[in-house]
Amino acid sequence: MTSAQLVGPSTTTEPAGPESPVRAGRRRGGRPGRARPRSTLTRGTGLGLGIAMLWFSLLVLIPLSAVVAAAAAGGWDRYLSVLANDQTWAAVQLTVLQALLVTAINVVMGSVIAWVLVRDSFPGKGILDVIIDVPFALPTIVAGLVLLSLYGPQSPLGLHWAFTPSAVTLALAFVTLPFVVRTVQPVLEELEADVEEAAASLGASRLTIVRRIILPGLAPAIAAGAALSFARAISEYGSLVLLSGNRPFETEVVSVRVLSFIENGNTASAAALASVMLAVALVVIVALDIVQRRVARRW
Repeated sequence: MTSAQLVGPSTTTEPAGPESPVRAGRRRGGRPGRARPRSTLTRGTGLGLGIAMLWFSLLVLIPLSAVVAAAAAGGWDRYLSVLANDQTWAAVQLTVLQALLVTAINVVMGSVIAWVLVRDSFPGKGILDVIIDVPFALPTIVAGLVLLSLYGPQSPLGLHWAFTPSAVTLALAFVTLPFVVRTVQPVLEELEADVEEAAASLGASRLTIVRRIILPGLAPAIAAGAALSFARAISEYGSLVLLSGNRPFETEVVSVRVLSFIENGNTASAAALASVMLAVALVVIVALDIVQRRVARRW
């Protein structure tokens, strides 16, 4: 009898030396033996990228560059003179503050609605899922008319919010509601419930499961929806024309102020104000991206 037979069935061991891809993949929790594909720019990829960038430039980059160039032609004095105007500054403050308020409301309520649509079953769920997209399809001027009939001077609900700052909040909340819902909903559908059940079986509370498992996975989607909601809110015009009354220093928003500049032939001031709001939108979008990255890394 040989020594190998005395020892018994042999076990396979990985060779010593540098760590193998299998062990590295297991140690990092990834899929073993799968390397990341190298990004290569083929002829088809290059053609598609060129067409996409050309179309994006024609629709977005070139018009935005034209607006910024028109605003920058007057130098910093143009921006200072526009923002120094009390009526314009009041419109900027109202628009930004109301957009931030509506975005915060959408983050909470949109996440709750998405959770209900994904995790709960109830009669009329399909109808509710369709109604969520109504603000996308409904013309904003029609939305303003509907809201005016419900919350105007002859409100059947007894809520006379027309021509007040509350009307601005209401109109912005109506047109931006679907953004957070539609960005969070597909991500929530992809989350595996097994992980939550395993955490609950180990004694984790519901709050801990939401904070440590669900929220980190939803943070990028929530941030994306919030960015879309804010950008849509600061540019809203149609639903506010009838409902807010466009009262200077009270309910006049930036989009209405820009239109008044254009109607008076002051296109340079309109371009300056538009570029300022563009900068505000970019700052908020970048800030939300940084916040969601830190939240996902911390939790």
